[in-house]
Amino acid sequence: MPERDLRYLADLAAQLRVDAVRASAAAGSGHPSSSMSAADLMAVLLACHLHYDFDDPHAPGNDHLIFSKGHASPLLYALYKAAGAISDEELLSFRKHGSRLEGHPTPRLPWVDVATGSLGQGLPVGVGVAMAGRRLDHVPYHVWVLCGDSELAEGSIWEAAEQAGYEGLANLTAIVDVNRLGQRGPTRHGWDTGAYARRLCAFGWHTVEIDGHDPGQIDYALTDARNVRRRPTAILARTRKGEGVSAVEDREGAHGKPLADAEQAIEELGGRREAIRVQVSPPEPVKEPDGVPHSPLKLPVFEVGEDVATRSAFGKALAALGTARGDVVALDGEVADSTKAQAFADAHPERFFEFFIAEQQMVAAAVGMQVRGWVPFAATFAAFLTRAADFIRMAAVSRADIRLVGSHSGVEIGQDGPSQMGLEDLAMMRAVYGSTVLYPCDANQTAKLVTAMADRPGVSYLRTTRGATPVIYDADEDFPIGRCRVLRTSPDDLVTIVAAGVTVHEALAAADELAQEGIRIGVIDLYSVKPLDIEALRAAATTTGNLITVEDHWPQGGLGEAVLSAVADLGPRVIKLAVREMPGSATPREQLHDAGIDRDAIRDAVKRLR
Repeated sequence: MPERDLRYLADLAAQLRVDAVRASAAAGSGHPSSSMSAADLMAVLLACHLHYDFDDPHAPGNDHLIFSKGHASPLLYALYKAAGAISDEELLSFRKHGSRLEGHPTPRLPWVDVATGSLGQGLPVGVGVAMAGRRLDHVPYHVWVLCGDSELAEGSIWEAAEQAGYEGLANLTAIVDVNRLGQRGPTRHGWDTGAYARRLCAFGWHTVEIDGHDPGQIDYALTDARNVRRRPTAILARTRKGEGVSAVEDREGAHGKPLADAEQAIEELGGRREAIRVQVSPPEPVKEPDGVPHSPLKLPVFEVGEDVATRSAFGKALAALGTARGDVVALDGEVADSTKAQAFADAHPERFFEFFIAEQQMVAAAVGMQVRGWVPFAATFAAFLTRAADFIRMAAVSRADIRLVGSHSGVEIGQDGPSQMGLEDLAMMRAVYGSTVLYPCDANQTAKLVTAMADRPGVSYLRTTRGATPVIYDADEDFPIGRCRVLRTSPDDLVTIVAAGVTVHEALAAADELAQEGIRIGVIDLYSVKPLDIEALRAAATTTGNLITVEDHWPQGGLGEAVLSAVADLGPRVIKLAVREMPGSATPREQLHDAGIDRDAIRDAVKRLR
């Protein structure tokens, strides 16, 4: 590289450091030292290798830049200023009320694909974006992910590393800022870039170890990454935290705080420069991806009275939806034969993605694929989605539109026992910002809700049941999200039973048995657990003054507490029937009975109100 180019890149890196220091000083908080270590890496990427149109963030050929070390946001925002995307005035609004420049990046900025800052997530999401480019979009964009060395302790990083190696994602490069220091002290491997290289090579990656403050070495490594075939690349760059400022350079205790003397630091960095403006290379012209095919939807039809598991209905409905819509993709955690997502795999193998037993990577890839406009459905056992709880939480921060399906929910699964039972999932999913939580009780209802999820914004969750249950709804009925179904009601009702999923059938059986004894009760199928049909619930509470909620879930955070949130101010009596003891192995019928959520338990609870 010519000397003049090296000087330009050094000046650009210095400007990025100065702006990171200035932004953090103006905010009175932030992570300037973590930004300073990676400034040379990002200067060379921005000036020489990134292909991006900042005026058209959705251009199909744009590269994707993800800051997995999201706390280095001052550096990212300094890059945006250097590219002319934001002004110096906006840069100095960092972390202030109403600013788009949040403490960690979010898609409030049009150039940010996903929210980061919860470490270990950017690379897994980048894998999803790269998989979309290679297998769905067929567009030659490159995905660049800036990682910190501390986050390489996260298991999710290694789920991503193995998936990327297995897929041969040559369009993915991880740039690892090996600055040796974490939040409280040295990282596990310090500056031993070879330790990271050996691990990544074992997963099938091409690795390059460099001096992360040498623009020539950085340029070589980034060029090499573009030219590698059939393997992802990891650039392992030895850097110094706080590079360029003696008060913080390679010193412990400087993480996550502005520099004590920002003006002195700026002077030591060579002072403020006349703003260096980078003309970022635009993406190569690419043919717009072909519009995805759409055709009339033909959902499966299930006859009233037949017994069908809602998980089976989900699989058939998803396959039908995939036939009607070419933008629907399915992601599996090696349980497609159980969740019944195999039906989609059989019908649309080119849009089915296997992540094996790596639920964090599965959810992260769903987030990455929706960045590119795809409509992902990710399915596994409800219990195993808890492993990906933080990825689901961050999906909401990213304003991502993903659809999750948890099968084998509750004690109803029977003999497999509690390790396989999803008993926390409703609580977990209800707590996610802006989420939708659906729990159908029959096959036709399931099929309609799968269709509704496809165009639902935010994080949507469908809970399905392992065992077969009776079909009670006709195929032509609709089930709007945010509503419920009143299945039994009369002026003489003593109480209203509110149920969902498998307990709807128990409630109906109890209602029929009590009717023979002259006791009338109402029954509500609360298939939309979030958002709730508040009007219907409040009407039931006002009419009878007594509600009994019945759920195959722990009492905390599930159906009962959702109902209470809607009616508590009215003062009705609310009795919650839920799983309260640790289950063992038993038949589904025995499990429901032991948990106190079957028809007998409902009947007894009603009689105690007389």
